[in-house]
Amino acid sequence: MPRPLWAGAISFGLVTVPIKLETATEKHDVSLRQVHLEDGGRIRYRKTCDIDGQELREDEIGKGYETSKDHVIPITDEDLADMPLPTAKAIEIVAFIDRAAVDTVQYGAGSYYLTADGAVAAKPYVLLRQALARTEKVAVAKFALRGRERLGLLRPLGDALLLSGLHWGDEIRSPAELAPPVTALTDDEVEGALALMETMSVDSLGDLDVTDHYTEALQEVIAAKAEHRAPKPAEGEEAAAGPVVVDLMAALEKSVAEARERRGETGNKGEATVHEMPKPKKRAAAKKALAKKTAAKKAPARRKKTA
Repeated sequence: MPRPLWAGAISFGLVTVPIKLETATEKHDVSLRQVHLEDGGRIRYRKTCDIDGQELREDEIGKGYETSKDHVIPITDEDLADMPLPTAKAIEIVAFIDRAAVDTVQYGAGSYYLTADGAVAAKPYVLLRQALARTEKVAVAKFALRGRERLGLLRPLGDALLLSGLHWGDEIRSPAELAPPVTALTDDEVEGALALMETMSVDSLGDLDVTDHYTEALQEVIAAKAEHRAPKPAEGEEAAAGPVVVDLMAALEKSVAEARERRGETGNKGEATVHEMPKPKKRAAAKKALAKKTAAKKAPARRKKTA
């Protein structure tokens, strides 16, 4: 069981829920060390004092704020713990908002599970979780962690509460300067893109058959080096970069055909309804028919002969 990162409480109006904060994700990266190329020796970073040159242990190192080149104000853990900050020991819920109103670009690094701290906390914890589960709303909260105050989104996940970090509004760059110029698209091209999206759709991320091939390949390289052999060749064909698209409709039609073929081979769950690509409209024929109809309307009507 991972060690809790933080212990405090959720402040929900006048309701207080004692909780502990734990990481919600874990990394499976392969760690590589820095070595001396000549003899393979490990490269180590030693922490030394720039006054007496003494190498220091972790328990001999503190924090400080540099006000000038030669002056540092020491800041202790007690100083940080006693900060006049409401969120220092509490996750403060400041508002509730529709989940769809939060753009995914605002999600920041870090997701944390909140666990009820003790039997007394169980009832208000479950109350908050169930209240959120019955609506499409999420709780916007402020909390302090790792040296700064953060913004987060609180929502139910299974039987637990999940706190996801958010970027502050002024940390989000505007995409206006990166947008492409105004481009005209035909209805057929838009319908073709929608058909491709429908063909590639799945019900959830759990339906995707995806693997971290980079980690697998790196592990094979390490194993081959240890066994003094060449790495096994990669399975399947290498995905080459495609050419610049000239005929957009042809590229969409080919993409739909390939997606349908892959779906049939893998037999993924949640088979999507596959839409046919839109047929190119016969503009010339339609224009000709319209001209004939207009000419018929303009022609004078024949009078009936009188007896």
